[in-house]
Amino acid sequence: MNFDEELRRKTEETERLLAGFLPEAQGYQRQVIEAMNYSVTAGGKRLRPMLMAESAALFADPGSAAMLPAYMAAIEMIHTYSLVHDDLPAMDNDEYRRGRKTTHMVYGEGMAVLAGDGLLNLAFETAAGALEQARSVEDYRRGSAALRILGNKAGIYGMIGGQCADLEAERASQELTEEALLFIHAHKTAALIQAAMTIGAVLAGADKGGVDRLERCACNIGIAFQIQDDILDVTGSQEVLGKPIGSDERNHKLTYVTMHGMEESAREVERLSREAVEILASFDRRNPFLEELVRALIGREK
Repeated sequence: MNFDEELRRKTEETERLLAGFLPEAQGYQRQVIEAMNYSVTAGGKRLRPMLMAESAALFADPGSAAMLPAYMAAIEMIHTYSLVHDDLPAMDNDEYRRGRKTTHMVYGEGMAVLAGDGLLNLAFETAAGALEQARSVEDYRRGSAALRILGNKAGIYGMIGGQCADLEAERASQELTEEALLFIHAHKTAALIQAAMTIGAVLAGADKGGVDRLERCACNIGIAFQIQDDILDVTGSQEVLGKPIGSDERNHKLTYVTMHGMEESAREVERLSREAVEILASFDRRNPFLEELVRALIGREK
């Protein structure tokens, strides 16, 4: 397997899939739809929909899960909405994302808020619509379970909860503890990765044990991904990353790197990555591409 070629092919497939679920910009709501589509089509790794499809492949032929494409699109919409809102002046106040101007810089703050809201609502409309593809009671049960996972991991007990804790940590006068920092990473970043991998497994018919193992694996991936992101915020460049560096320092954010130093942070990324790949390798049906994808994403330079 040529990993780079396979990754490029799968990324292009995911891009085409997403394009099929985006609304046409027309009518009095044209501007918000343009802002939504601008945000989604800004590029990116397409990590979450790809992880969903590859996790499904651990348990069955992905083609057997008719609802999978809609959920792949839905989770990328939710991820994109979170970035649109994260870039707002009230949050991180970033001007660049994925190498081009952020949504609020192009369309204004108000329209960026609406674009994020629109993507979140469209995500659940898309996921709920997938239930129409159910061919049996069991298919419907799986789709319903997937919908609950999506709502939970994107909501107050998942990503939004992590973002809340992050904002509170910035405002608090007392020093951020490691426990609180890991809570933020596990919820703000890892929760959507957990949603992607467990939804893929559920739609492909995995049992509870398999879903639980993937949830642990995804937690490792998410925390390692965030620590690596913190490392790159110190060592990377805007030209490579496509977004400003040093924002954590400017915003006086305490990160794993500032708490533990660069060397220990790198060792923790390696440990979490190794454990995640070991979990993936423990399944009866191996997915070499997924294992390599996890290594590449966690050890990335952009």
